[in-house]
Amino acid sequence: MRPRIPSVKRIASIPPLALAGGALTVGVGSLYLAGLLLAGGEIDAGTTVRGVDIGGLSRAEATRKLERHLVAAGSQELPVRVGDRRGTIDPQRAGFTFDAQQTVDRAALAGADPVSVIGNLFRSGGAIEPVVHVDQDKTHAALGKLAKSLDQKSREGAVTFIDGRVEQVAPRRGYALDVDAAAGVLRSSFLGDKAGSITALPARETKPRVTAAEVHRAVREFAQPAMSAKVTLIAGDKRFTISQAVLGQYLTMQPDDTDRLTPKLDGKGLLAAPELADTLSNITSKPENARLRLNGDKVVVAADGKLGQKVTDKALSKAVLPLLTKSGAARTGELAVREVQPEVTRGNAAQLGLTEKMSSFTVNFEPAAYRTKNISRAAELINGSVVMPNQTWSLNRTVGERTEANGFVEGIIILNNEFAKASGGGVSTMATAIFNAMFFAGVKPVEYGAHSFYIERYPEGREATVAWGSLDLKFKNDSGKAIYIQAESTDTSVTVTFLGTPRYDEIKSITGPRTNVKQPTQKVNTDKECVPQTPLEGFDVTVERVFYNDGKEVKREPFHTHYTPRDEITCE
Repeated sequence: MRPRIPSVKRIASIPPLALAGGALTVGVGSLYLAGLLLAGGEIDAGTTVRGVDIGGLSRAEATRKLERHLVAAGSQELPVRVGDRRGTIDPQRAGFTFDAQQTVDRAALAGADPVSVIGNLFRSGGAIEPVVHVDQDKTHAALGKLAKSLDQKSREGAVTFIDGRVEQVAPRRGYALDVDAAAGVLRSSFLGDKAGSITALPARETKPRVTAAEVHRAVREFAQPAMSAKVTLIAGDKRFTISQAVLGQYLTMQPDDTDRLTPKLDGKGLLAAPELADTLSNITSKPENARLRLNGDKVVVAADGKLGQKVTDKALSKAVLPLLTKSGAARTGELAVREVQPEVTRGNAAQLGLTEKMSSFTVNFEPAAYRTKNISRAAELINGSVVMPNQTWSLNRTVGERTEANGFVEGIIILNNEFAKASGGGVSTMATAIFNAMFFAGVKPVEYGAHSFYIERYPEGREATVAWGSLDLKFKNDSGKAIYIQAESTDTSVTVTFLGTPRYDEIKSITGPRTNVKQPTQKVNTDKECVPQTPLEGFDVTVERVFYNDGKEVKREPFHTHYTPRDEITCE
């Protein structure tokens, strides 16, 4: 029904000047009044919000209608994508909400000014943008969570080798969501009325350096020829081959400064490859130091040293790489073998300072098959060791892990203050002999540790034990000259002698009294691996190492040792 426009009362008399000056004012005012009366306080006809028609409704009616439609629209997830990955985002969790009341107020106010009111006499209402409230903290949190699932790291084009086959890795662009910029785009998407449309969120793009074209080139020019056949190497009178599968384990292609894939061969890894171990052992050999012996207290050369032969990782890489792009007989090349001089020879022994006995110490032990075997093996590995000035010698590094493969057998050790069985039992006897040889040679201890409880065959406070991976015996050669270690064993003893140039005329050991003495307890052990144990008191003791030159004391060094009681253990 068209609203009725009430008649305007006629003014009886208007002065001419007032009429002339106010004619326009009266005309505009009449139109404004007519527009207000036409509107009647309702929303303009034809007014819509996101396609919802609220024209001609009162504010309350328009608000209720919008609430129904906007709540439904505001709960729909928004499809989005970052790069080529797609996902959805919940607008409510992202902090976006419609305000129906303020949207209606905006629609009403849009026609309240004089220009709009008069204009409404000649047109209908239009589309009104809904009022949206945004919780920025929720928006950034939701976008941050979205980034974790849709961000994509760039991937370089690559070529790999697996079991002698060539594998190509296609390059891929990377995208990282720009959270700050995406917040505005997401708001616009929420305001829009494009059901089902996917919003592309702004992201920082990362392009891979290595292109697909470069991958194809690298495969064609290098990778495929490299895996086409074995390579053959000649070292002296020895000849051996390396298969594609082994080559592929240590071969890579990496981008250079121009993003071109270039081959890299891990020569060090290839040199240590288990498949080449037997072959290289027939080609290479360690140098052997001259064997020294004592004539009285003076050192003489018993046998000269021997040259060793070595293949370096650089030589292996240099020999193999050029062959990989060749075919047929051309995939055969020479491998350079280098001679290695021994550290000690007949000619340089005296120059190194290996001229006389520095110290010697013998440890006697009760015969036992495991003890004799393990001490003999340790002596074999240690004998002939040369320690250059300022170098640190390590028993664990020299002897290696005490395993069956390394020549050791099961024996008795101390574990958790009790005797127990383990591989390498008895090697502590060798450690004690070396500790005392080091002690009386006057060189610097770096790492050492005594047994947890005292063992009667060792000098108290002047003995050592070792454990693979936890306790080592190390000393630094601070004598100024080289040291040569002799280690010799019998079924009941081991003797360690240091040959070199003594810095001191004499070194003595002074053992202090036992203090903090504690008595052992009695225990019963029912474990089938139990080893019986006799009791012995625990105590603390200090041993002083005293240095002399020209008959005068130069300095003293204390060595403090704490022994726990050795409990009596009966096996049942």
